[in-house]
Amino acid sequence: MTNKEIQSLYKSQLGAGASYKRTRAPEAEPFWAGCEDGELRLPWCLVCHEPHFYPRSFCPHCGHQELEWRRMSGHGEIYSFAVVEAPIEKAFAEMLPYVVVIVELKEGVRLLSHLVEANVNKVHCGQSVEVQFFKMPGGITAPVFIAAPGRK
Repeated sequence: MTNKEIQSLYKSQLGAGASYKRTRAPEAEPFWAGCEDGELRLPWCLVCHEPHFYPRSFCPHCGHQELEWRRMSGHGEIYSFAVVEAPIEKAFAEMLPYVVVIVELKEGVRLLSHLVEANVNKVHCGQSVEVQFFKMPGGITAPVFIAAPGRK
């Protein structure tokens, strides 16, 4: 399915007036703002020089709180994936089959997301992917991944 088809499906399954909501965690606001700007931004520790995800107020690598937000490349590889073939939730039933992925970014951080516009029979670990941003009903913009053109 294309992003446009997925958005239409989400909207039809969500119900009148309903919308997806961002997490309430204030630590995640720069992440969501980056998505709205078309940038994958993650917290970066100024002490150990490591990025991390999920956003939190301290570095999980060294424990320090000296963090800043940096733009990531948006390029990575599929670390793990699952092809969902059974309807788990009504909103996703018409998307079957779809691919849930754990992507390891070039910077070393792993993210859980969807692989969109993909042939589910050709998805494999180590496959190169790149981020795109998907605007969901209600205004939230979320990162999804596509197979990187011209890469393995």
